[in-house]
Amino acid sequence: MNKKNIKKYISNGVFILILALILFVPSAKALVIQGLMQIGLFNPDVKTETISTNTSLDLKFKEQNGKIITLTDLKGKVVFLNFWATWCPPCLAEMPSINKLYEQHRDNKDVIFVMVDADSNLEKSLGYMNARKYDMPVYQMASSVPEQIFAGSLPTTVVFDKQGRVSFKHEGAANYNSKKFVEFMEKLRN
Repeated sequence: MNKKNIKKYISNGVFILILALILFVPSAKALVIQGLMQIGLFNPDVKTETISTNTSLDLKFKEQNGKIITLTDLKGKVVFLNFWATWCPPCLAEMPSINKLYEQHRDNKDVIFVMVDADSNLEKSLGYMNARKYDMPVYQMASSVPEQIFAGSLPTTVVFDKQGRVSFKHEGAANYNSKKFVEFMEKLRN
């Protein structure tokens, strides 16, 4: 074998290894999606009209300490609701942008973040948050969820306005720290 063929085999092997990592390792896939978010892909499409939904939704969320909060309890506040899982690469990819958005609103009593672990494994999801030094509150569902809110696609993000109406819904990864989305949240808050 000559040197040219050896280099060719090595470069092909490295390419296949990188491709396998991206396909089979969730954190590697998440890193690729994060890179694509940084160049402007995966920005959520923010519209100003309210999405019509059943306004009598009373979703219940269970905190780590067992306390139950409801969507009705949060009326008068903007609620950022995200369904995610630790094994979901798009979920992991959008977490840094959600955390940055959360950091901007952490001290604002008019904006509430509800990060719902779709697997109902609070211990695992809290471990993930702690390992990455994210302070976002993690909940699990304590009621059924209508399909109009969550049809099973991860990640799914829903934003409720102060009247409890759905103002935004997006399935799939998105950069929630984009200028357009931050402005959207500010409009809802005011």
